Amino acid sequence: MKIRKATVTDAEGVAKVQVDSWHSTYKNIIPDEYLRKMTYESWGKKWKEIISKQSVYIAEDNKGKIIGFSNGGPERTGKYPGFEGELYAIYILKDHQRKGLGKQLLEPIIQELENQGIYSMLALILEDNHSRFFYEKVGAEKVDIIEIEFSGKRLNQVVYGLKDIRKIQ
Repeated sequence: MKIRKATVTDAEGVAKVQVDSWHSTYKNIIPDEYLRKMTYESWGKKWKEIISKQSVYIAEDNKGKIIGFSNGGPERTGKYPGFEGELYAIYILKDHQRKGLGKQLLEPIIQELENQGIYSMLALILEDNHSRFFYEKVGAEKVDIIEIEFSGKRLNQVVYGLKDIRKIQ
């Protein structure tokens, strides 16, 4: 297994992980209508743009296939004083979850934030996503719960905060 910074040529693999992860993780949480509209092609275009502007790290298996990714940077809303960084996304293919890969993908995002003088971080996770307990396990605390909408369905999103990313467990 290898963790490395993504390049725009990785966008298609990142998109595949995102779409496949959403289908396995959010089935029966996010409306099927929304999930059906997610395509490798449309997300591949979005990830090319994101990778060219933001920090994205990928996990590759022994054959060079992308099996997970993480993305983060400065906190985007300004609504949470004391939290300067944000984990924008972390997704891992279902067969590779619960093997320590999440923490490995979190580490380079934390390092990038620290390099920018940022030592606190938020992560926003759907309340019904059981992977949210990962954040509690690494020491994050609930800061807020906000309501969001997917295809007309209202869902709660938990805002987790890490006050000092140097103390991740």
